[in-house]
Amino acid sequence: MPHPSFRATLLASFMLIAGILGAAAAGGWLSLERFSRMSRDAGSMALGLTTAVQRLGERTVDVERSARQYLVLREPALIRRFDAAHDDALSALSVLEADLPDVAPAAIEWRRVASTVRSAIDGGERTDGETADADLPPLLARLAALNDELAQRVRTALSNSNRTLLDTLDRSRDQLAVQIAIALAAAIALALLAGWWTLRPLQRLEQAIVRLGDNRLDEPVPVGGPADLRQLGQRLDWLRQRLAALESDRNRVLRHVSHELKTPLTSLREGIALLRDGTVGPLAGGQHEVAAIVEQNAHLLQARIEQLLDFHAVQFDATRLRREPIEARRIADAVVSTLRLPAQAKGVRIEVSGTGGRLYADTAKLETALSNVLGNAIAYAPAGSTVRLTLSRESSAIVIDCVDDGPGVAPAELERIFEPFFRGSIVTPRSNKGNGLGLAIARELLEAHGGRIVALPAVRGAHFRMQLPDVR
Repeated sequence: MPHPSFRATLLASFMLIAGILGAAAAGGWLSLERFSRMSRDAGSMALGLTTAVQRLGERTVDVERSARQYLVLREPALIRRFDAAHDDALSALSVLEADLPDVAPAAIEWRRVASTVRSAIDGGERTDGETADADLPPLLARLAALNDELAQRVRTALSNSNRTLLDTLDRSRDQLAVQIAIALAAAIALALLAGWWTLRPLQRLEQAIVRLGDNRLDEPVPVGGPADLRQLGQRLDWLRQRLAALESDRNRVLRHVSHELKTPLTSLREGIALLRDGTVGPLAGGQHEVAAIVEQNAHLLQARIEQLLDFHAVQFDATRLRREPIEARRIADAVVSTLRLPAQAKGVRIEVSGTGGRLYADTAKLETALSNVLGNAIAYAPAGSTVRLTLSRESSAIVIDCVDDGPGVAPAELERIFEPFFRGSIVTPRSNKGNGLGLAIARELLEAHGGRIVALPAVRGAHFRMQLPDVR
């Protein structure tokens, strides 16, 4: 199954998130529209019911007034006025019954009582022989009571309608809140999923690049996620394989060089030994001296070759650090303990002061760097002098100062002194000036730790300062 690209994944994620939030917004709009329609309908019904109740009340008063006036004046116009008010009241009752079925019993009773009043004002006789005039006051009072009952029913109905409307509003608000919460949760979950889908491969790519920088070439580069990031991961894995092949070629060349150079040197040294031992014939006095010089230089050449191979190994191995928290003073004490005997043999004292702080470093490599610097100081220090090793802290760095009383470094060579094979121009009585690789190796190892080493100007002797980041 083909994997989508990084761009397609982001576009699809944004569209889905926009769709979720848009659906929530549409749901809220529909709820608002539904509530607005219900509000309009409720308002229209309330207006119609209120108008009908008001008409019914007014017509009831007209009916009562017309009936009472007719009984006194006996004017036909009053009968017509009664009938007109009665018909208008019946129309209002029809409106109330259409909108509120619950008022039907009271409306029927109102019609019956109004019909009885109409019969009474026509002068009809009751079955018990009494006149109809005596029935009007209670009948009219009954009409007024029924009118009040109808008005109360309408008010109750309107109150119930308002309450229902408010309840609907509360439910709609709660539903909208739930919809928004669900939409936000879904959008956040989708954003997190999309971020995980796209950022996890980026993190793996970053880790793969770091491993390549640390020369850890034995770990493959598995990258998932979008298609273009997968392709980039494949390119990085191809680069890893190429670097691994180059590293293997380098090691093979170094092994071959070591073998091809050491084998002739070994034969040369054995031949010189045979000459000096007189195995192939006795040597004259001058020949013994020449053989000794050749043997000494053969040993020196072998040492140079081994140191050169070691320097190249350090360059490729410097970034392979196995870091661990350790006290700077502990490293200094270990190095001083190792170099104590060579210093005593030369008559040089070593003084260590300060503690520095904690480092996060490769202990073995840092000891190698400090041993090269301190060993260089001991080698150049005159007999009876003191080499001072001081540990301190400046800002966020641990500082190690190594000061000796030797010939020092020329001001113009303070930077070049760390170049490979550069041994300085100051003439010293030292029999073996070295190969100029100790300080170069120390710089490689310190820089791999994120630190640095510099040679500072000094009135007397050499002053080397090493700076390393501390662990707080």
